[in-house]
Amino acid sequence: MVILGLIAGAAFLALIFGPSWWVRRTMAAHGAERSDFPGTGGELARHLLDEAGLQAVKVEETSELGDHYDPVEKAVRLSPDNFHGRSVTAVAVAAHEVGHAVQDRDGYAPLRWRQALVVQAQKLQTIGVVVMMSAPLVFALLRAPGMLALQIVAALAIMASTLAVHAVTLPTEFDASFRRALPVLENYLPGEDLPAARKVLKAAAWTYVASALVSLLDVLRWFRILRF
Repeated sequence: MVILGLIAGAAFLALIFGPSWWVRRTMAAHGAERSDFPGTGGELARHLLDEAGLQAVKVEETSELGDHYDPVEKAVRLSPDNFHGRSVTAVAVAAHEVGHAVQDRDGYAPLRWRQALVVQAQKLQTIGVVVMMSAPLVFALLRAPGMLALQIVAALAIMASTLAVHAVTLPTEFDASFRRALPVLENYLPGEDLPAARKVLKAAAWTYVASALVSLLDVLRWFRILRF
């Protein structure tokens, strides 16, 4: 039984952390600098935005939040390696994030749904964390059995809101990668680099799924610590 438990635990951790590891490995594998590329990821992003009539969208370097498109500030933000880099990873990630800006321009419905869900999920998660943290104290003071049920509901609500956001996010990410970014890269990259670009675009699309799994583990950890 102990061995089966260890195997199950290892499989669970592989499920949680495996996608994150694969995303990082894929990005790193195609991150070598290429002197034959005419521009950096940041320069390509600026060029593609201008071509799409999105001159007002900014291209910025970020060292904290990672590569993303900010629909509120109307900015494509790239990590230093991708902003300054001339690699398959840099240009593929830049094209992917520009894809989100084009989605925003076109009123792409799943992107709007994700934006709305993120706002609601943040509120729900804040309330849920407060309930989970205060439940043991309230139970100790009032001896109210219902607090355990409330704690469970709060944990499930946090998990459900997180999963709902990422359920909408995945089709949004694949649309940005393969419907919008890949056709651009087919005209930009040499043919021999396209298989690598496809791998990077796939990794970019799965980045949020990897984050969702890790956040799910955080919720489960909170639930285990705070249960009584």
